[in-house]
Amino acid sequence: MVRSSIVERETLETRVRVELRLEPGSIRVETGIGFLDHVTETLIYYMGASGVFTVEEVKRVDDHHVAEDLYLALGEALRRASGTGIARFGHAIIPMDEVLALAAVDVSGRPGSWVRIPFTREYIGGLSTEVIPHMVQAMASTMRSTIHIEVLRPGNNHHMAEASFKALGAALGQALRETGRVFSTKGVLG
Repeated sequence: MVRSSIVERETLETRVRVELRLEPGSIRVETGIGFLDHVTETLIYYMGASGVFTVEEVKRVDDHHVAEDLYLALGEALRRASGTGIARFGHAIIPMDEVLALAAVDVSGRPGSWVRIPFTREYIGGLSTEVIPHMVQAMASTMRSTIHIEVLRPGNNHHMAEASFKALGAALGQALRETGRVFSTKGVLG
C-alpha cells in the first residue's frame, strides 16, 4: 500500500498543493523560485519520495510566504502520510565537495527545529538564505517533529544549502521507514 497524502493550503498570498507519495517516482516542483524548486526536489528525492508540489503566488510579496506556505503544507503531508509504525529517528552526514552537512530528525510529535548554516550571501537563486531555517521550522511544526541541521564544514553557499537538504531528505527517509510498531517506551508518539 502506498503511503500518500494531498494537502492544499490557500491564503490571501499563496495557493499551495502538495501531492506526496512516500515511494520513489517522479518529482515536479513549481514555485516560481528556482532555488526553492531545486532544494525541495533534492529533499524529496533523497527522502525516497515523489509527488507534485506547486505554489501559486496570489499576492506578490517576496519569497518568504511562498517558501513558508510550501513547507507548512509539506510538513502536514508528511505527517499524514507517515503513520505511527515508523522508525521515528533518522540521521545523515552528507559531503558535497568541500561542505559537510549533518541532519537528524525525530518524528516524535514534539515539534522544534535547530538549523545552523553559516551563509555569507543574502540570496541563492532567488531564495533568501534567511528563509531557509524558517522553512525547516515551518515543516517541523506541522509535521510535529524535531529537526536538527548543522553544517559541520562550511564553504560555497549553494553547496551548504544543497548538502543540508540532501542530509535532511536522507534522515527523513530513515525516520519514515515503516516498521509496524511504535518506537516509544510510552507506547505513543507525541
